Amino acid sequence: MATSLITYRECLKQAIREALQGDERVFLMGEDVGHYGGAFAVSKGLLQEFGPERIMDTPLSEAGFTGAGIGAALGGMRPIVEIMTINFSLLALDQIANNAATLLHMSGGQLNVPLVIRMSAGIGRQLAAQHSHSWEPLFAHLPGLRVLSVGTHEDARYMLAPALLDPDPVIIFEYTSMLNLEQELQPVEGGVDISKAKIRREGKDISIITYGTGVYKALEAAAELAAAGIEAEVVDLRVLRPLDDETILASVTKTSRAIIVEDASRSVSVSSEVSARITENCFYDLDAPVQRLCGAEVPIPYPKHLEDAAVPQPAQIVSAIKKLLQHA
Repeated sequence: MATSLITYRECLKQAIREALQGDERVFLMGEDVGHYGGAFAVSKGLLQEFGPERIMDTPLSEAGFTGAGIGAALGGMRPIVEIMTINFSLLALDQIANNAATLLHMSGGQLNVPLVIRMSAGIGRQLAAQHSHSWEPLFAHLPGLRVLSVGTHEDARYMLAPALLDPDPVIIFEYTSMLNLEQELQPVEGGVDISKAKIRREGKDISIITYGTGVYKALEAAAELAAAGIEAEVVDLRVLRPLDDETILASVTKTSRAIIVEDASRSVSVSSEVSARITENCFYDLDAPVQRLCGAEVPIPYPKHLEDAAVPQPAQIVSAIKKLLQHA
């Protein structure tokens, strides 16, 4: 099948355009998504193509327009709510946690909320402590949500379609630092499976379990390790809630070693949960303790060299794995 070089940003835009073309119930709403073309130019041109009833600029009120999205979903629409950056999502957390995530349960199964909320997340581009956050664990903690992490161009292009088919609320984390990154994109027939993690590289010596911006870092580290004779398997979690235990545990059982990489800080993190599940379910298959390589426990600094030092980098992944394997 043919491949093409494409940016992460363009993958996101193509996914939204395809959703709008395929279902008249789908519409995009959020701050600056229309006339401005999106804070990160993801929706640029869509207002002209689909009109103001499908591409809706909203007031600067995350609680207000997220609540409107929930109401539209309850009314039979398929809204895509864009929260500009993850730090602003805290302003909508009441609507997300106390309404979207709970209505199905509290209505005795009568009220589904088929809502997709997209938000930019992650560390990078020198956005400092105001806008650089890897708060995926906050949302992965909430029952009633499906929480997805877009760590590759493939998922940027194909994850939205199945999310819109889900009868319940879906949170999709996209990564600002990856917007201009170009990769070859292989067409995926039938979309991607948003219930499963994915093995991005096969290996036999250790499992690198990661998500989001950690995926390409892990693949880069795995390529370097391969040159040293170490075959690392890269597991892209993709789905942070509910976690795909089957894929995680099968990989660790095969390799007998695991390191979990994420930009979020170690305390009460996705890596904490994954580590616990590995230890609970396949302890006797391990040849070494589970390792975690996580972000620093600090508000993210502005200077580039300190920003880079605050989150795991490929060289650190390589070093940690060589140490774990006691490899020179």
